[in-house]
Amino acid sequence: MSTGLRERKKAATRQALHDAAVRLATEHGVENLTVEAIADAATVSRRTFSNYFASKEQALLHQDRALTARLVELFRTRPAGESLMTALLRAAEQLATEYTPDPAREERYRALRLDPALLPELVAVYAAAERGFAEAVRERLPDGPDGPLRAHVLAATLLAALRVVGQAALERGERNAVDLLRQAISITREGFG
Repeated sequence: MSTGLRERKKAATRQALHDAAVRLATEHGVENLTVEAIADAATVSRRTFSNYFASKEQALLHQDRALTARLVELFRTRPAGESLMTALLRAAEQLATEYTPDPAREERYRALRLDPALLPELVAVYAAAERGFAEAVRERLPDGPDGPLRAHVLAATLLAALRVVGQAALERGERNAVDLLRQAISITREGFG
């Protein structure tokens, strides 16, 4: 599927705002970061910033939101006959091929994600991802009275594994997050077995 010029420009603006936010927060601290400074650094207006993000925290954590949303999207496109775990792993593998990390950006981002001021937004990012995963998991489950509960529990478990793996990958500079995810899923299976 080809992305149109308008969508590419919007994605580029969103990425420029995120990059500016991360760079400025790294240099001056999250508490000293302002929306105006981010907009200026990205050479856009304050209003343009507001068209893309509701807060500096959203701009800072755009990468987390974008990657989790893309993972849910890829998970949804997996063949219906695949198990939940296989579908998740294959979606993660595909995401890994699409995402090219920038070591300098990852280093800046690693430090920022640990800032306590970002915790509420980080929780919001993962809550949104959990809702998306729950819907996608529900689509794969057979009908039954426990379907919604089962979907939410499984989605929360999958997302917890992803969150832990993502943090471990950032903290350790791991390049193969998919292998870490396989290990986390194995631990989950054994732990509940």
